[in-house]
Amino acid sequence: MPDTADRTPGRKLLFAVLIGVLLAIPLFAVYLLVYDRQSQSQTARSSIAEGWGGPQSIAGPALVIPYTEQVSETVTEAGKQVTRTNTVWRELTLAPDVADIRSDLTTERRQRSIYDAVVYEARITGTAKFALPADLQRFGVTLDRLAFERAELRFGLRDARGLFGPPPSVSVDGARLVLQPGKGPSETNGSGFFTWLDAAPIRARALTVRFDYAFRGNGWLSLLPQAGDTRWTVSSKWPHPSFSGGFLPINRVINDAGFIATWRVGNLALGRALVSGEQAKPEAQNPYSARGVDSLGQAAGDYEARVDLVTPVDLYSQVNRSVKYGFLFIGFTFIAFLMFDVIGGVRVAAVEYLLVGAGLVLFFVLLLAFAEVIGFTLAYILAAAAIIGLLTAYSSAVLRSWRRGAYIAGLLTALYGVLYILLSLEAYSLLIGALLLFAALSAVMYLTRQLDWGQAGRQSNIKRSPTDRGE
Repeated sequence: MPDTADRTPGRKLLFAVLIGVLLAIPLFAVYLLVYDRQSQSQTARSSIAEGWGGPQSIAGPALVIPYTEQVSETVTEAGKQVTRTNTVWRELTLAPDVADIRSDLTTERRQRSIYDAVVYEARITGTAKFALPADLQRFGVTLDRLAFERAELRFGLRDARGLFGPPPSVSVDGARLVLQPGKGPSETNGSGFFTWLDAAPIRARALTVRFDYAFRGNGWLSLLPQAGDTRWTVSSKWPHPSFSGGFLPINRVINDAGFIATWRVGNLALGRALVSGEQAKPEAQNPYSARGVDSLGQAAGDYEARVDLVTPVDLYSQVNRSVKYGFLFIGFTFIAFLMFDVIGGVRVAAVEYLLVGAGLVLFFVLLLAFAEVIGFTLAYILAAAAIIGLLTAYSSAVLRSWRRGAYIAGLLTALYGVLYILLSLEAYSLLIGALLLFAALSAVMYLTRQLDWGQAGRQSNIKRSPTDRGE
């Protein structure tokens, strides 16, 4: 391999670019490391909250009234077609005309080793009003076939293991009912609780249902609205909520003392009728996606209102974003070394480029390791100081001048400062990055405007005469 001093400036530039591209391998390895640590963190958070209650969704109440139906079937007996008529039981499901639900969340931050998770206790209170539709016969059901005395009120809770404290309280027209486990709606995969009641009064007037129950959960809480008019109010002292799902709150107040948010959803927005039965089902009786109980990172559904109790600083997300700017660090630092090489006459070997690049990549590993223990901001300062000190000392030796090493220190300090700003101002990161690249390109073009990129050796610094430049 020929000596670097004998290479043309153009070849030195190409060589620095190739080494920079080679460093993409360890940068990608750091990216995978961050992803792996993030997965471990999610597993640890699930373990911390194990036995407390998973991410929770609530649905209901829904009033289910059995009814009878005559079903005819034709069978073949002794070579003859015989028609038989049997009586079967069906279920008519009524969603409330109006549902007013309030959820009060008490949060707690639980920690194990270097990991933590946000858990909560939720108290759900509310009222719902049920009425038979005036056009019930349109659904293929008549009053005389309805078994009102066998009716059920069903409540859905995604992870019923989270129920705690006093038993849930459900009353109809002031009479408290005895609850039974299970029979939650399909939206919560059958998880929840129910109660039997005599719904005969609904033939003459609306039934008013009042409910009060508490449960534990972690991560997020969502409502699967079903009523003709659903009003849901959520309040908590946790100051970092995130609202998602197909329905967003119409009013919300967020401050350091916590938040309060209110949703308003009608059944027209849900695309479903208030009455459904096995004989008269809407085309999409269950528009909610089936969801597992234990996943913290899943997206909210299109037909749910959801509030996530997020951690203020997601360090893995920030480290991951910082790794994506790794090429910016490598590029700017290599440009500085290249300028000292082709303009300042200081020889920089390939191994020296590699060692400097390795130091720049090591910054992200240090940042991840420190951030898991002491937090992102302090870890960023500590990792940046360590790498700046290391590369300043090494650059001073390579460039044979503490003054030149100070230039590298100033460049790295500015880069780490700008990167922190980029991580803080996500909306303007592209703009700031583009301006930095423009500034770097302008500086390189200015410093090398009279450089002969094809001339080797020390003479590469000599200005070309007007004749050589074709003037």
